Amino acid sequence: MSGAGIDLSLLAEQTRRLQGASLSQINLDDPARVSDFALRVGPLYASFARQSYDRQAWQALLALARDADLVGAMQRLVDGEPVNVTEGRAALHTALRGEVSGSPTARAAHADALRARARMCAMVEALAATDVTDIVSVGIGGSDLGPRMVVDALAQPDAPAVGRMRPRVHFVSNVDGAAAQRTLSALDPRTSAAILISKTFGTQETLLNGGIVRDWLANDSRLYAVSANVQRASDFGIDPERILPMWDWVGGRYSLWSAVGFPIALAIGFEAFEALLAGAAELDAHALQAAPEANLAVWHALTAVWNRNARHAATQAVLPYDERLKLLPNYLQQLVMESLGKRVKLDGAAVAGDTVPVWWGGPGTDTQHSFFQALHQGTQIVPADFIGTIRCDHPYLENHAALLANLLAQTEAFANGQDSDDPHRVYPGDRPSTLLLLDALTPHSLGMLIALYEHSVYLQSVLWGINAFDQFGVELGKQVANRLLPALKGDGDAEDPVTRALLVEIRNRT
Repeated sequence: MSGAGIDLSLLAEQTRRLQGASLSQINLDDPARVSDFALRVGPLYASFARQSYDRQAWQALLALARDADLVGAMQRLVDGEPVNVTEGRAALHTALRGEVSGSPTARAAHADALRARARMCAMVEALAATDVTDIVSVGIGGSDLGPRMVVDALAQPDAPAVGRMRPRVHFVSNVDGAAAQRTLSALDPRTSAAILISKTFGTQETLLNGGIVRDWLANDSRLYAVSANVQRASDFGIDPERILPMWDWVGGRYSLWSAVGFPIALAIGFEAFEALLAGAAELDAHALQAAPEANLAVWHALTAVWNRNARHAATQAVLPYDERLKLLPNYLQQLVMESLGKRVKLDGAAVAGDTVPVWWGGPGTDTQHSFFQALHQGTQIVPADFIGTIRCDHPYLENHAALLANLLAQTEAFANGQDSDDPHRVYPGDRPSTLLLLDALTPHSLGMLIALYEHSVYLQSVLWGINAFDQFGVELGKQVANRLLPALKGDGDAEDPVTRALLVEIRNRT
């Protein structure tokens, strides 16, 4: 596998050619863009007509896709080749949700996933037969953000499970003790259970919060774990029969499809959890089989590279116009920035240009009344992914019509702007955006949406020649914190002079 990446300087010619071309004029000059720059995959529709490349620039981007062999890269991913080069591992999250590859490695991984899924199903059914009304899920990073986002999007508190209500699932991640206190204070330990999720079962935040929850429950039979380290979890007091597996061929931020999704299955039901996986598997098959010019994951990845390397956008907004997807920006921050926040290529050489922009965002219409002023009239152009749902589940149809009207209006205003004799009322436009529409927010469509972003991230990493699956950048701060913890307790001091002064300030106030 080459670690060189592609020559992104080839985009500079297209950037110069399009200098001064407005988005509104590009679309007026080429009315067929509306349909030609749109794709549908099942219940997921995407429009790229408001991105700032024209047909010639798009052909240049497709040439980069061919040069980088994105088709072959997708095959290597699903076949279980060691695409995580720096750690010598596969990245087989696709095997968790379907059998899209016939390679022996992928088939063995899928068989492991099915066995774990069967055990998880049995645990869900067993818990449904108890008096447990509340589940506390303890994890951090990939062991928290994915399950938390999906549960928030799909759980319905009044949904029955085997003749009774489904348990409510609560999440504790932050090592700040206030997080555990606020969560547990509203619950009854006699009708609660807890899941500790940690691959190594050595994550500081999870063990500290897990200890709080274990002591609060005072009932080890209500403790469950998801971990690759059964011995450590067992030593913590959890029966091995209540420990579900994890594997080193699945990174944390790609793991919600595995037993890490145990809280999801409890919150929405096992059948809905399997529908989530089926949606992701459908997108997997599309990303693997569709030609680049008709491939949604390729379009999304090439658009991201265009905005970063041709348009030099330093940030990217994600704006879901569905309250149930309000945690999607938080989830994507980890998926995208932890995967693509790299400054060296696979071969160890420095990246020549820029890699990932800063991802951020929030739900519309709330965000229209917070940061949209800067998006419309600020000096920085911020590309955006707008996400909407065509059909709603609630009965307030006037609200939903207003929501969709705002969604469409913002994408139009971003692109076209508005002139005025008053300079304070000029909207310059030319703010590029992609619109992603789900027919409805269901487990199946949400699985497709998440898988789309996963594959886009991977394909961007191939284009840049970097590794999307390691995360060494998060380790240094943990190592320094472990060195400083004794000093905070009065045992020793810090080497860094600024930190020493800060420790003195803290000690004097405690």
